[in-house]
Amino acid sequence: MPELTPDALRAAVARIAPSRIPALTQHLFEATTNAQQAQSVAPLRAFVHSWAVFVAIERHPERAARLRELERIVDAGEQDPAQAIAEIRAMREAAETEAADGVSSAFWPYRAMSASASAMSPATADN
Repeated sequence: MPELTPDALRAAVARIAPSRIPALTQHLFEATTNAQQAQSVAPLRAFVHSWAVFVAIERHPERAARLRELERIVDAGEQDPAQAIAEIRAMREAAETEAADGVSSAFWPYRAMSASASAMSPATADN
């Protein structure tokens, strides 16, 4: 798993799913704008979480292919989707755990920003 920073996630996405770089760039722009407007790092944390889970799934081609297969089953609506949904949920939970394992060593590049945002607004101190 790469470091949980925008640059490291961008590099990982460029390697495993280059067609998704425009979506990542747009999401980062929106997260940065929202963080500045709200004086909160929560949008940046959500960005990192979302793309870390994406990388955790997509960096394993078999896992990514199975996820797409399960999503097709659910989208088609031709059979009971309960088993597919349960497997998707388990796959995402595993990816979230994998992504969270990187949090302790790499999180948070925005610590200083978080501290200054919290100092500016007590309402954001729990972000």
